[in-house]
Amino acid sequence: MLHILRQIAKTGIKTDAAPAADLDRIVLSRLQQNILKTLGRALTIRQVDAGSCNGCELEIHALGNPYYNIEGLGIRFVASPRHADLLLVTGPVSKHMAIALQRSYDATPDPKLVVAVGDCGCSGGLFGESYASLGRVANVIPVDVEVPGCPPTPTALLEGILAAIAVRPPAAADADGK
Repeated sequence: MLHILRQIAKTGIKTDAAPAADLDRIVLSRLQQNILKTLGRALTIRQVDAGSCNGCELEIHALGNPYYNIEGLGIRFVASPRHADLLLVTGPVSKHMAIALQRSYDATPDPKLVVAVGDCGCSGGLFGESYASLGRVANVIPVDVEVPGCPPTPTALLEGILAAIAVRPPAAADADGK
């Protein structure tokens, strides 16, 4: 114990220099302002699994962890397509999920965006079109942005979501008269 106290006395108080301005916070602030300017509120996403293996869902769930912190960007997930601005669709569309996917798309208020996730969502992947699968998401509903990968990384997913926001013109966000 005495050795530790001597070491503390010998070393003295060491402090770090004051941190410089955090460029990440500046970029984050600009991104939040762009989302608000485009939509007038937070971007809301409804994730739809149209028949995937759940690999893409694991990466989507990673967006909510402290490292990616998607909610800190002003983007959040909702439980109903009626509250969503964007549908995030994973997997090849199985024939049993086609009607549910179409209903989710129809229930999403205009203007709506659709992001197809993973190789299966973009091209049908390994499954393609068969007796049980309709293939890619674009075969069932219109797709604005595709995020390839098996599964795509959380960074690629975030880039795809942000690209979808860039696709929507600001005038379209004011379609409801606000």
